[in-house]
Amino acid sequence: MRDRDLISIQEARQLLERASEAQKKFAAFSQAQVDAVVDACAEAATAAGEALARLAVEETGYGNVPDKIIKNRLASVDVPRAIRGMKTVGIVAEDREKGIVEVAAPIGVVAAVIPSTNPTSTAIYKTLISLKACNAVVLSPHPSAMRCICETVNVLDRAALRKGAPEGLIGCLQHPTMQGTQELMRHRLTGVILATGGTGLVRVAYSSGKPAYGVGPGNVPAYIERTANVRKAVGDIIAGKTFDYGTICSSEQAIIADEAIRDQALEECRQQSAYFLSAEEISKLGDLVIVKETSTPNPKIVGRPATMIAEIAGIKVPPSTRVLIAKLDGVGREHPLSGEKLSPILAFYSVRNTAEAIELCTKLLHFGGLGHTIAIHTQNEAVAREFGAAVPAYRVCVNTSAVHGSIGYSTNLFPAMTLGCGAPGGNITSDNIGPQHLMNIKRIAWESRPVEHRTIPTDQRMAATAAPVEERPRAVAAAAATGAGLPDRQTIARIVERVFTERGIPRQGETKPLASAESEATPSARAASPASSAAASPASAGAPERPSPGGGKEQSAKPAAASAEAPAVQVSAFVSENDVRSAIARREKIFIGPKTIVTPSARDLAAQHEIFVETQLPPSSAPKTTRLEY
Repeated sequence: MRDRDLISIQEARQLLERASEAQKKFAAFSQAQVDAVVDACAEAATAAGEALARLAVEETGYGNVPDKIIKNRLASVDVPRAIRGMKTVGIVAEDREKGIVEVAAPIGVVAAVIPSTNPTSTAIYKTLISLKACNAVVLSPHPSAMRCICETVNVLDRAALRKGAPEGLIGCLQHPTMQGTQELMRHRLTGVILATGGTGLVRVAYSSGKPAYGVGPGNVPAYIERTANVRKAVGDIIAGKTFDYGTICSSEQAIIADEAIRDQALEECRQQSAYFLSAEEISKLGDLVIVKETSTPNPKIVGRPATMIAEIAGIKVPPSTRVLIAKLDGVGREHPLSGEKLSPILAFYSVRNTAEAIELCTKLLHFGGLGHTIAIHTQNEAVAREFGAAVPAYRVCVNTSAVHGSIGYSTNLFPAMTLGCGAPGGNITSDNIGPQHLMNIKRIAWESRPVEHRTIPTDQRMAATAAPVEERPRAVAAAAATGAGLPDRQTIARIVERVFTERGIPRQGETKPLASAESEATPSARAASPASSAAASPASAGAPERPSPGGGKEQSAKPAAASAEAPAVQVSAFVSENDVRSAIARREKIFIGPKTIVTPSARDLAAQHEIFVETQLPPSSAPKTTRLEY
C-alpha cells in the first residue's frame, strides 16, 4: 500500500491485535509481577528523561528543556510513587461487616492519544497508569512529535520486556494519521480511550462509541485577594505562566486583583520582568495569537518565549521580558487575549471585592475553561473556601502556581497529565486520571437482610404469568408441540361455571338478580362457596365487604336498611397501580365489580391497604359520584 491513511489504519489494527493477545497474558500476572514491570519502565524513563526532553524540544519547537525534564520526572517519579501500593490485581478491598468483596478487572487495551505540547511526559504517564491497571496500551502520537514519542515508547517497551512482559503490550503508531487514530479509537479490541489534544480530537474520541477520558481547554484565572502576599502571588503566577512556556492547559491565563492591592500587583509584575502592552499592541497581538476561524491559539506562538512572540508580532520589548500582560476590561471574542493562549501572555483585571472576582472568574471559565482549574492567593481561609465553592472549576489551587498545583507537583493532588473537567467541561470525570479509572471493579456481595418468602394468590399468579393476548395462540401451540399438559374444553367450562357461580356473575342474556341466581345454584356449589352464601343473605345484599382483622372478610357494620342513605358509588371499569396509589393518597376506597379489570400490581397494592370494595354492580350502571373516604 502507498496511501498513508490506509497504512496507518492497517497498522492500528495490527497493533491492537498484538496488544489484545499480550494483555490476556499480562492479566495473569500477580500484583508483584505487575508492579515490577511498572517500576522497571519508570526507572528507564527517569534515566532517559533529559534526552527525551531535548528530543521533544528539537522536534516540536515547543517549551524548553529544563521544564520538560521536570514534566518527565513528574510522570516517571511522582506518578509511580503515588500508585505504589495501589491494589490492581485480584481482591482489592473487602468489607467483612457489610459482606462485600471487591475484585479488580482490567479493561483490556487502552488507546492513548498523545499531544505535541507535552509529548514525552504524557507518553510516560499514560503508559505507566495503563500497565498498573493490568492493561495493554497503544499510543497514537501527534504527527509533529512522532519521533520523540516513539523513542519514549521504545524506552518503556524494552524495560517491560526485560521484566518478562509479553511482546506487544506497549505499542505505538509509526505512521500516525487522523484516519489511523480514528481506527484505533473505534476498533472492537479497544477498551477505553485516553484522549489528550484539541477540542476536535476529544469530540472524535467521545463519538467513537468507546468509553473515553478526554480533557477540556483551560482558561485559568488567578485571583489575588487583598490579604495575599502579593510578591509571592505574582511570583507563583509568572512561574506557572512561563513553565515550559505555557504549554500545559492548566497554566494561568489571567490575573484578577482586588482594587486595594491593584497598584502593588502591577508594580510587582514589572519588578518580575513583565511587559505591559499598549492598546495598539493588544490589538496587534490579539490578531496574531488567536486564529479567528477556530478561536484557538495560533501554533506559531504556542510554547514560545515572550520575546519571540513579541518579535513575531512586531512589538519591541526588553530582552529580559518573561511575560506579556494585557490590561483588559471585558471577556469574550471581542477580547481575544481573554481566552486560552498556551504561551507566556496574561490578561489583567481588577475587581472591588471577592463577589466581583467570583463573577469575573466565572465568565472567564465559561469562555473556554469550564470545569478545569483556578487559583486563589489569600491569607483568609474563609475567603478561599467561599471562592472555591462558588467558581465552576474542579481544581482550586490555593497560594500556589495553578499549573504546578493542578498536576500534583506542588500539592497533594494525584500527579497527572490528564485532568478531567467534569460534565460542565464535556468530560466524564473531574478527576486527575489514574489507574483507578482504567479498571473495572466487580463486587461479590453476601445477603445482609433476609428475603421474605410469600405465596402469591393463585388468581394473581395466573394473571401475572399469563401471556399477552397476541401471544396466547403461539404459547398454546408451543405447549402442544412440547407435549405439555393442556386442560380439555369440558374441564375449562366446568372451571368457568364454578367461578361464575361462586362470584354471582350473571351469564350472558341473564337478567335475574343475584339472589335468584344463588337460589338456583346446586347445593354442592353453595356449600363450596361461602362467598355466594354470604351474598345471598338479605342482610348483606349490596353491602360492601372489608377485610376483617383475622384475615377474612366481614360485613359492613351498617344494616341493609341504611344502605339507602349511603351515597351512590362509581364502579371502576379498569384499575391500575397508579389508581390505587392515588386512592391511598386521598384516603379513598375503590369500588370494583365482576367485570372490573384489575392489574396484578394494583391488586397486590390494594390488598395491603384494604382499598377495594367489591360490589355486584356493573361499571356501566354506576352513577358518577365521589368515592367513599376511609
